[in-house]
Amino acid sequence: MAWLYALLASRPVVWLLLFVNAAGTIYGYYWYRYQLADTPPVFLPFVPDSPTASLFFLVVLAAWLFGRSAPLFEALALVTLVKYGIWAVVMNVLVWRVTGTLDWAGWMLIVSHGAMAVEGMLYAGFYRFRLFHLMLAAVWTLHNDVIDYVFGMMPRYSVLADYADEIGYFTFWLSIASIAVAYQLGVRLRRQPLLPGGMSFRQAAE
Repeated sequence: MAWLYALLASRPVVWLLLFVNAAGTIYGYYWYRYQLADTPPVFLPFVPDSPTASLFFLVVLAAWLFGRSAPLFEALALVTLVKYGIWAVVMNVLVWRVTGTLDWAGWMLIVSHGAMAVEGMLYAGFYRFRLFHLMLAAVWTLHNDVIDYVFGMMPRYSVLADYADEIGYFTFWLSIASIAVAYQLGVRLRRQPLLPGGMSFRQAAE
């Protein structure tokens, strides 16, 4: 596995991920443009779930490229990439099941959001956040669920409107599962040198 971590830590790969996630983040905010236009200002930070998750990861990648770490954003990125990556895959599969069809954009969302969840966990070996950072990320994530399903700011899937209660219940437990994954990967498992010669991410990226 050392070769994989060395590859993930290489500057070309990190730069590639930075550009890919930047493009996805910009498109994600564009995808939410109509809902954001109708959203009360106080709720704006909590509506574009997936692009905000990838934005957290962009901060992490940028910090690594400058030889630094951003533990709070690492915790936020891991929790939200896993959560919203899986969430969007499940929602689009449900759209397919309810309507019997799924357009190219739906398939694109399945692939791109599945990749979000995978990349969040692939880089877990490099995260350095602590329990305190994860607790803050958990508050953000669960508070976001309240905003979405108590105040009605959830992403708009008109064909799934009749299942809002069930989706809200599923989303809450997906949040708990994502926080548990982050605890297991980023807090409970103490970090050992993962690269050849015990190199840190900063050393490998130089």
